[in-house]
Amino acid sequence: MVRTALLLTAEVLCALIALLGVALVYLPAALIAGGVLGVLALERRQAATSPPMRKEVR
Repeated sequence: MVRTALLLTAEVLCALIALLGVALVYLPAALIAGGVLGVLALERRQAATSPPMRKEVR
């Protein structure tokens, strides 16, 4: 549990630092990249919490 929290914190911190670096060069690109990363994070969280429904094959 603690290891997962530390890895998640490190991942978020690295993503924020990368976005900050991009924002220093070109702000619109950082906003687009931030949006894409946000969507990916939500998709990842949804996939981890709810398994997909399967149809039974007879």
